[in-house]
Amino acid sequence: MPRPQDTIFSSIYINEALRSNKAVVCALSASYISTFAGYPLDSLKSRLQTTKTPISVPRIALLVYREEGIIGFYRGLWIPLMTISFVRAASFTIYTRTKEFFRDHHLIDHSELVGCAAIGGIGGAMAGSLISFGSAPDERLQVRRQLEYTIAEKKGTKLIKPPSTAAAVRDIFRTGGFFGLYTGFRLHFLRDTAGTALYFLEYDGMRHLLGRLPSGEQGPTPPWLPIHASLVPFVCGSLSGVTSWALIYPLDVVKTKVQQRALAGELYRSPAETLHRLIRGPDPQNPKPLIAGIARIYRGLGVSALRSVTTHGLLWTFFDLASGFIDSLPESPA
Repeated sequence: MPRPQDTIFSSIYINEALRSNKAVVCALSASYISTFAGYPLDSLKSRLQTTKTPISVPRIALLVYREEGIIGFYRGLWIPLMTISFVRAASFTIYTRTKEFFRDHHLIDHSELVGCAAIGGIGGAMAGSLISFGSAPDERLQVRRQLEYTIAEKKGTKLIKPPSTAAAVRDIFRTGGFFGLYTGFRLHFLRDTAGTALYFLEYDGMRHLLGRLPSGEQGPTPPWLPIHASLVPFVCGSLSGVTSWALIYPLDVVKTKVQQRALAGELYRSPAETLHRLIRGPDPQNPKPLIAGIARIYRGLGVSALRSVTTHGLLWTFFDLASGFIDSLPESPA
């Protein structure tokens, strides 16, 4: 612990503060970098999910560039850059504290694959469910900012200059009040709880398979994947991000559609009806082929997969780098 005579500017005080808040510091620093790198792909994903006609990623990227310029890919960036980073910090804190609780009380054997993955999944479910209450308004506003041109088109208006973030918040409050920020919350809660549980379950399971020791340190990688130890966080983060996201992707599509309709002032449709119309089409007398409907649900998955590889790979890489740096700091003298 810092001694009374240590000031907040002393290296001893700073080192102890970093050690005491390691999960928060690592998550914040890693999240800023990964969010900035993956945001343009997230913006394209939202547009692909809401378009009614098939369109390739390069084409929609070109349309965004022509209509909005480079800033169109980063519209609303500061919102997730500030809020998602703090949400991730809280999420990682809940996740690590849950793992520590299970480890300290010896509730599950974390030295085995199943136990290690199960603890990660429980920690992820706890983090996802609790954090969803704070992240839902942020994501609601993010969808509003990303789809401003699409929403204006549905309202039959021509958007010359998109409104500011403050104006977007006022518009949501004007039309839906405070709870307008929580439109589609049940889907958001389910997606975040299930998705985060799967994410951490897969990540911890893969790290165990790739040689992480019960102490948390990285051991030698197995012969079937002889990669450098520094690449293990990127590989595990990328794979867990892509696979968990693919499993919950339909939930995200339905959530985005429900929120888009609410923002455009269109008649409310339940999540079940929205999913059915996405898969089978609006005409019950002439339903779309099931395979074509499922393909529509997963439209934009490719760009989402690329975003997940980028975002989660960088997130865990820089998280481990920051964690290693903090662990290497000199201990304070007794």
